[in-house]
Amino acid sequence: MTERVAILDLGTNTFHLLIAAHEGSGWKIMYRDRLAVKLGQGGINQSKILPEATDRAVKALQYFKSIITEKQVSRVLAYGTSAIRTAQNRNDFIQCIKEQTGIEIRVLSGDEEAELIFYGVRKALQLENEKALIVDIGGGSVEFIIAGSGHMQWWKSLEIGAQRLLEKFQHHDPILPEEIELLNEYLSHKLQPVMAALQRLRPSTLAGSSGTFDTLSDIYCLRENIRVPDDAPESPLTFNAFEEIYRELISKNRSERLEIPGMIEMRVDMIVVACCLIKYLTAHYTFSSVRVSRYAMKEGILDQLDNINH
Repeated sequence: MTERVAILDLGTNTFHLLIAAHEGSGWKIMYRDRLAVKLGQGGINQSKILPEATDRAVKALQYFKSIITEKQVSRVLAYGTSAIRTAQNRNDFIQCIKEQTGIEIRVLSGDEEAELIFYGVRKALQLENEKALIVDIGGGSVEFIIAGSGHMQWWKSLEIGAQRLLEKFQHHDPILPEEIELLNEYLSHKLQPVMAALQRLRPSTLAGSSGTFDTLSDIYCLRENIRVPDDAPESPLTFNAFEEIYRELISKNRSERLEIPGMIEMRVDMIVVACCLIKYLTAHYTFSSVRVSRYAMKEGILDQLDNINH
């Protein structure tokens, strides 16, 4: 039988499952799934994974394990990111997952996460002929990679993900102007290395990957009646559309945001602070274009599978 691999991206907000089959000299994706686990909820800024979050993780991975078994997968690779990486009780969590599901988690460093995201985005956007700042906004960390000529020229993983920002700064819904101001002050400090790298390397493209950018693109496409195939590696967005959606998001509460066509429940809470981060970047550096990669870390792992030792 054709070799099949399952890749699990165990993020701070969302757990992803990707199953691929070996075909010819490469891998073909045959199944995708995702679940909102909210692993970081309530504990992320105290460097803890709370018991109820562990319960949600166990249930999600038991469900994924049933699919992995059904699809006759021969190799399972599970990767933990920011919430697991920074948790004081991460060893207990990893042990619990192994006992309950049989899945062994490898915890990635921020640098490893950034590199794998780069491989995924490079595969989607074919970045050989442009210089881009890749931004992947997770729940726990944000990865920034400046890529040129198909290579990483600079990268940084910062523990300023959307769940952290949400719990630190957004105490009202809609978010208050003074909360945005405090968030921007925080970002001006945290993003100093990113802004310095932008001034030095001068990328022209903002390349967004993962959740927030996917949702922004979905909202834009529905408004403009743009159809994008489900398996397309890239989806469209413009800066004008982003500005319009941003203004709308910061003026609405949760139930109003949920009514926006293209919004999904797993993004509705964190998308406000995530968009504040994008707004900060675009207000302090001028990009000529924005692109959205539908590929991120798990596709990067698949791309590099033959080079990875789990």
